[in-house]
Amino acid sequence: MLAHMKTQTTGALTEIFLTVPTEKAESVCKAINSILELAECSRPLNEAGEELFSAKEVFPESSPGNRLRGLRAREDLTQKEFATTLGVRQHHISEMEKGTRPISVDMAKRIGEIYKVSYKVFL
Repeated sequence: MLAHMKTQTTGALTEIFLTVPTEKAESVCKAINSILELAECSRPLNEAGEELFSAKEVFPESSPGNRLRGLRAREDLTQKEFATTLGVRQHHISEMEKGTRPISVDMAKRIGEIYKVSYKVFL
């Protein structure tokens, strides 16, 4: 298994980013958690020493559509206004929020670029 890795050091902490095949992601996460336990660091910490939690842990029922709706609410936009900025029809936004229309990678990237968020949260 090939894994691409990069690190970023900020203060006393170093962030490590891995890219692994999707089918191996869960086993890699389990292995990393085991290593963190051995290092007596059960969870990743931020610079203030506080434990970090994944979005899945905090919002287990979250879906790409819910995240899209949340972004739109954060930006205080109607579906029509949001659709206009993305160059799609309003009913497409409605369908994506309901989960009846998938959010394509291209659409996720467009949303991420326009609204300065990671496109991966919509996939």
